[in-house]
Amino acid sequence: MSNKVVINLATGLEDPERVMIAFLVGGAAAAKGKPVAMFLTKDAVHLAVPGTAEGVACEGCPPIERLFEQYAEAGGELLVCPICVTSRGLDATGFVANARVAGATPLWDWIGDEAATVFSY
Repeated sequence: MSNKVVINLATGLEDPERVMIAFLVGGAAAAKGKPVAMFLTKDAVHLAVPGTAEGVACEGCPPIERLFEQYAEAGGELLVCPICVTSRGLDATGFVANARVAGATPLWDWIGDEAATVFSY
């Protein structure tokens, strides 16, 4: 069984609880030493812009910026959908350090020939 984890996040801060859960799951996997890639699609691509992943999803929830930083510090990658970036007029050259524009084929290349554990939010 593969140790790789893929998290598909199609929701941005319009649903902060989904964002929080995705980064909780991704951060926990990365902290366990698993290679983790979060595939940002739709409005989630905005999270790759510095200063965007901020806020608190609910009372008693951890701050999103802390989860975002912990994910990056543990080695979690952000693969950002190129079509979604273009359609939203974002400049990928200014994305956070652990983000790169990568579509379906680079995602499959990252996964490789083994199965991966997939979460979708």
